[in-house]
Amino acid sequence: MKTRTFGSLWPVSALTLGGGGIGQVWGATTRDEAIATTREAVEAGITMLDVAPLYGQGEAESVIGATFGGKLPQGVRISTKCRLENLPASEIAAALETSLRESFDRLKLEYVDVLFLHSQTIPDGAEDQYQGTPFGVFREAVVPAFLKLRERGLIGAWGMSAIGLPSILIQAIEGDPAPQAVQAIANCLDSPGGLKRFDEPARPRDIISAAGRKGAAVMGIRAVQAGALTDALDRPLAEDHPEVADFNRAAPFRAIAKEIGESAAALAHRYSLSMQDVDTVVLGVKNRQELRECVEAEARGPLDAELIQRIDQAVGR
Repeated sequence: MKTRTFGSLWPVSALTLGGGGIGQVWGATTRDEAIATTREAVEAGITMLDVAPLYGQGEAESVIGATFGGKLPQGVRISTKCRLENLPASEIAAALETSLRESFDRLKLEYVDVLFLHSQTIPDGAEDQYQGTPFGVFREAVVPAFLKLRERGLIGAWGMSAIGLPSILIQAIEGDPAPQAVQAIANCLDSPGGLKRFDEPARPRDIISAAGRKGAAVMGIRAVQAGALTDALDRPLAEDHPEVADFNRAAPFRAIAKEIGESAAALAHRYSLSMQDVDTVVLGVKNRQELRECVEAEARGPLDAELIQRIDQAVGR
């Protein structure tokens, strides 16, 4: 598997194994299958594992702990997250460390390479409108707490899940000190789907560009937009669900995939891998079959400019 520069941090594989699938967020799997999928991902050359306490109430982290028993293979790195929401500034440092220690217990580790803020960053004074961490608290308390955890050798770097209000996220990314890593929506629809809980346009490419300008690593998430960019949705959803709307919008994309002899999921991952400033694409696979399809797609390489333009026009981007 190809290796890419991960911002100003370290080289990582083009694909990252995400915790959503192995944590049973994206449909049913078993602990044994999740462990086998994790092992095969590393054997296939994946060197980044991205989990979170939120995925299956810690199940994704527990899978990593069960798979490797506290000894990650050489060269394999791991990231996890902490959700803070609207805590007072005085409680932030303790909450971050408590969450990290609980993650360590499940992972059977004493260190993670990246710790991400998993909360939406919101405007100051907007607590009644949005759920998340106010920007002032982020700058005053969250960033200093991350820096102290890094100084103490508990984490290697810190970052943000950049899925909230773009105007605030770009401010945070352009701040000093800036996050060392950012997780951002990276799909051909530019859609966060059900993660869009704000009124502004989503602007994921502006967020990715801002991170690129600051030298932050970018992990592309939602390559298949929660299943909307696959051949068929794999779980029941209401007709008015954002993922159903995106699935319907993606009909021309699926037609292109069929025409060129690829599955929609494979083409979606190749598209995300072709996006400028995206360093690694996070997989939401829940079993070895889905993993193999993504690994094979990465091996076929990025898309050419003509096909990217055709896809963009087909989905109305």
